[in-house]
Amino acid sequence: MLIVCSHCNSLNRVPPERVANDPQCGSCHRALLSGEPLELSDADFERFVSKNELPVIADFWAPWCGPCRQMGPQFEQAAKLLKGRALLVKVNSDDQPRASARHRIRSIPTLLMFRGGHEAKRHSGVMPAQDLVRWAGA
Repeated sequence: MLIVCSHCNSLNRVPPERVANDPQCGSCHRALLSGEPLELSDADFERFVSKNELPVIADFWAPWCGPCRQMGPQFEQAAKLLKGRALLVKVNSDDQPRASARHRIRSIPTLLMFRGGHEAKRHSGVMPAQDLVRWAGA
């Protein structure tokens, strides 16, 4: 399966049976699956979402948003629980307006799940980590 390195944007081919073994990027040798949410910019969002073969769950948020701050620790916990089964990313909607506009984000926090580069699910509002794992279908 293809996994995009969040550090250097290179594509890595990882056998599905090795995903659970903490694979490293072939170019920069950093962890591909850290179990932590990744911060993405407008510049890398589309490539990351479209090229990864693992589901990508994006949290669109802003630092001034109270519910977003409540969602933050839940999203971090879900990233640990979903390690190797999904990639969790954060997109600051104030700093990255193009990704937010492209995906019609009207309220925050909003979660989008992408499979094969296409939006598969959407949820607005705070969600506990365990509910997020169930929502992800993992």
